[in-house]
Amino acid sequence: MSVGEGEPTALDYYLVHPGPAGGEPRGRPEGVVVEEFVFAADHSAVRLHSAAWTPQDGGWWSSADFSRTMRLDVALRSRVVAVPRRAAAATYRELGGGELPDEGTLRGHFHDSAPLATAPLPLAPDRSTAGFGETRVYRVLFADALGPDGLAHLRATWRMTVTGDAADPGARVLGVARRRVGDDAFTWHLRRIGAGGPWCLDLTVDLAGGRDDTVRPMLRELTTTLRMRGLLPVTVERFS
Repeated sequence: MSVGEGEPTALDYYLVHPGPAGGEPRGRPEGVVVEEFVFAADHSAVRLHSAAWTPQDGGWWSSADFSRTMRLDVALRSRVVAVPRRAAAATYRELGGGELPDEGTLRGHFHDSAPLATAPLPLAPDRSTAGFGETRVYRVLFADALGPDGLAHLRATWRMTVTGDAADPGARVLGVARRRVGDDAFTWHLRRIGAGGPWCLDLTVDLAGGRDDTVRPMLRELTTTLRMRGLLPVTVERFS
């Protein structure tokens, strides 16, 4: 996910596999997808860029429709696996593409982007947390669901306090974790939106002063952790 067009960071990489067998992607990857979210000044996502490459196409192409389909079509999403850049580069080479272009060059293939809704959500705190200058709440919405192994990994990685039983379809908040970054405090809840619905991460940010430069790196880190466990980010919203 990007920190904005003026402050680029690492792109997000995915491999697209043939159809799943037994619910898992199988076979040699068929192509590479690269994505980047663009953010507003308040760190809410406003646009999604993407580009894809397959040996059959022989070149990179950009499609907002493909990005949307990745998030809406369960069959396609089951074939998409998040990977670090080094794995994407290895696959690109193995499929005959040569050396994977640098990220500046890859951004040059972003021609058709998907705009994201930016309407504020009515779930902000009424006032700042005591001792802090400002309190914000962000929601990172994801497609797909976490399995037991993914939850166990997150609970260990984040030292998350378990607050709900994932086997209970009525459980909504499954865990909460906290961290201090300098004088700022972060609390995040891993949540299911309705029975069988999408998952999200709700991040409460307590800012000590007038700067908010800790927000974007934290959103990036938490989103990447969930992406690598099989969840596909849809958007980042800031509650009003």
